[in-house]
Amino acid sequence: MIEKYFCHDDFCRIIPPYMIDKLLESKDSKIRKMALLSFKIDNFIRSVRFIHKKERDLLMEELKIKPVKIVKKKIRHIYDSQNSQHLPGILVRKEGDKLSNDKEVDEAYEYLGDTYDFYNTIFKRNSIDNKGMRLDASVHYGDHYNNAFWNGWQMVFGDGDGKIFNRFTLDLDVVGHELTHGVTQHECALIYRFQSGALNESFSDIFGSMIKQFKLNQTVDQADWLIGANLLIGEKYAIRSLKSPGTAYVNHPQLGTDPQPSTMDKYKDLEIYQDNGGVHVNCGIPNHAFYVAAMELGGYAWEKVGLIWYKLLQKLDSNANFERAAKLSIEIAEEMGEQEREAVIKGWKEVMVI
Repeated sequence: MIEKYFCHDDFCRIIPPYMIDKLLESKDSKIRKMALLSFKIDNFIRSVRFIHKKERDLLMEELKIKPVKIVKKKIRHIYDSQNSQHLPGILVRKEGDKLSNDKEVDEAYEYLGDTYDFYNTIFKRNSIDNKGMRLDASVHYGDHYNNAFWNGWQMVFGDGDGKIFNRFTLDLDVVGHELTHGVTQHECALIYRFQSGALNESFSDIFGSMIKQFKLNQTVDQADWLIGANLLIGEKYAIRSLKSPGTAYVNHPQLGTDPQPSTMDKYKDLEIYQDNGGVHVNCGIPNHAFYVAAMELGGYAWEKVGLIWYKLLQKLDSNANFERAAKLSIEIAEEMGEQEREAVIKGWKEVMVI
């Protein structure tokens, strides 16, 4: 039996492969070089994505990785990989330590705490696994690595190439996104391919956005509904948009235009080797369904529609598709009230799932 240490079939990263592929085609040799390094790292991580417990333990011993210990309160450990691919690296800040002289270390520490506080305050969740799991993160991973990922037991952040991507600790919603993959892993373990994988990505985008909104005390009409608004260098670019999928970046000089659809008539029917069947592309559809429902209900997103989606996460089976998610979320909303039910129905109708 394969244990749930990896995000089912793949490691869960914020930058989708179609963005890296674009950079590999760049006319700028430096951009191509940095993209190739990131591509190679991604492929290495994917090569160890499916391993049995014994094999995992042997790998962790070889790489000098210690399994995460279960604790009963918020505890964070931040490590420095020193631009290597060794995990976790050197421990540089632990719970209660003062600010370091490294902004990546301090941002990771702060945002891991913000994510813990959101889940604990709003949903009474005891860390990622709901059992007090310690929050570990490694910064300065790889050589200008253009990504951040959750590998099943910790967060990992690259520094970015400085030309296309800023440092990957810069945005709270990116950190919240990746840690939510851990929440999904310990709840319904949505298989990371096709529509179940797109739902996996969507939950991370949705809760990542809510975590940022919670930190900023924003209502749904005040939020930007963007993921990684500071990550892509340039004021008018982001990684994804829940408000308007397909517009997060438009006519970017290196990346082109965001390919996300927002409705089922534009669903990308991709092969498994293409973004695991389109998990990052097609997540725009359930993302937008949530956005529509949130705007319909108003107020703070986490109070009503966020609660519905959290309960949905706990009820879905690992192979769930969009239609199943819609049906269950409507049933959950109906238990809360007619207004909530109608808002959720409107969301799924607008994206043409029902």
